[in-house]
Amino acid sequence: MKIHKQDGPPEDLLYFDEDINLTQKQVEDVVEIFHTPLTGAYNWDYTVADNRIKKLYELGKELNWNGSIDLNWDYTHPADKRIMEPDEELPHETLDAYNDLTEEEKILFDRHSTAELMSQFLHGEQGALLVASQLASCAPTYNAKLYAASQTFDEARHVEVFNKYLQDKIGIHYPINPNLKLLLDKILTDERWDLKFIGMQIIIEGLALAAFQMLKAITKDPLLKQLLHYVVRDEARHVTFGINYLEDYLKTLSPEEIEDRAQFAYEACVISRDRLINTKSEQRFLKMTEEEAREFSLNTGSFELFRNFLFTRVMPNLKRIGLLTDSVRPKFEALGLLEYENAPDDFECDWAEMKKPLEKFGQIPEVV
Repeated sequence: MKIHKQDGPPEDLLYFDEDINLTQKQVEDVVEIFHTPLTGAYNWDYTVADNRIKKLYELGKELNWNGSIDLNWDYTHPADKRIMEPDEELPHETLDAYNDLTEEEKILFDRHSTAELMSQFLHGEQGALLVASQLASCAPTYNAKLYAASQTFDEARHVEVFNKYLQDKIGIHYPINPNLKLLLDKILTDERWDLKFIGMQIIIEGLALAAFQMLKAITKDPLLKQLLHYVVRDEARHVTFGINYLEDYLKTLSPEEIEDRAQFAYEACVISRDRLINTKSEQRFLKMTEEEAREFSLNTGSFELFRNFLFTRVMPNLKRIGLLTDSVRPKFEALGLLEYENAPDDFECDWAEMKKPLEKFGQIPEVV
């Protein structure tokens, strides 16, 4: 075992050869250390309350899937076909730059764009894995500990399948987006367990659901569509868990404590809306500067789809748990996000839909 410690995440792309088969002696684990004043809690009352959280825990056990055998890894998308639908709403000047690419360059651009996006999924799921494991320790109630433990396993499975798809089907890892890293660092290193709940179950999981649904809607790869469909069903349970648990708990806090958490939620939304923009592929293939690539990405149809998916989940959930306070409402209004506040929240879920058996390869319904 080789462990290499460094001060931050890698900055370069990582390529995987098709025939890579490393032994344990050849693998080097690259780690970045973080410190957190985590305060854990025993729970000595093992009484099981028959509530929504218990039902979500049971549902998670019923719907466990195996990332190694339940996904059709035998399928490989044709090398001459795009993984994502090309955006039909590109600005004229960008469209000209894109059309100047050869067909081979367009395919390579598509592979890199997909790898850049999915690498952020991978890094975000590792962050979710770490936060969920913290919640199992510091959540104060018995049911919440059980659910956090089950979510930890879900997140481990998500890390596994995103990594396998990137390594086996695309062969490229992109480094973590610095702003995603900033958000994860804030959640992981904060000592307040309920802020971890807010950051993870409301913001990060909402972000994940939006990004996964967006890519599921535009991908042409049936394996990737199946993978995302399975992950989305897990994430939907996680968000519902957070809403149900936080609504009651936050009512016990003082107005000052509520405002502190509302401000954190607002800042996390700003990062999610304006800063989690992938630009490396556009810089490389369309010869853009970083700022040009950022502005381009903000104005694409796929980003608008992502934004709608994200804030139709996050805003009504923040309102439901009491974090859309009078002091932050004008800030959200300035961002143009209050229009989403009256969308359905995730406190209630469609139990019949969530209990349905997982669809097989080639049977995944389209996103509506």
